[in-house]
Amino acid sequence: MPLLPPPPQRIILMRHAQSGWALPGQTDFERTLDEAGEAEALAVSARASAAGYRPDLVLCSTARRCRQTADAFLAAFSDPPEIAYTDELYNAPPSAYFEAIGRHADRSSIMVLGHNPAMEEILETLAGMRTAAEAVPDGYPTAGFAVLTHAGEVADEPWVLSAFLKR
Repeated sequence: MPLLPPPPQRIILMRHAQSGWALPGQTDFERTLDEAGEAEALAVSARASAAGYRPDLVLCSTARRCRQTADAFLAAFSDPPEIAYTDELYNAPPSAYFEAIGRHADRSSIMVLGHNPAMEEILETLAGMRTAAEAVPDGYPTAGFAVLTHAGEVADEPWVLSAFLKR
């Protein structure tokens, strides 16, 4: 059964940058990027922009740390891509990410900006366990940016990990 019939040509997976711990009275959803995370988001976003990795659409979790990472990403482009914020990506399994991507599969390039462990599991599903283990041997890093390309007509044909950016 295909995961995304028909698939976009490129899927980009970006995990939010490093965040601080929740402050007293603050929920996990409200956690913000820490100083290192802000620098990380800017650095990876600048590298993505310089490499030409501009998606047609960014699907972003509404968690505060994801929105802050998205701000850095969008600012890296002179012509920022369209963005859609969605609650369904917060604390969600990979299936929710695939469903969100599938609703926009008419786009040639989609980026999802979300959370682990979903990012790592999606990378494993699309690129394969071996490729994922080689790309992220210590787990999917904060601000990790995986570029997956697909030239086939159906989603169960192979995806290729074209690039993996990190700070």
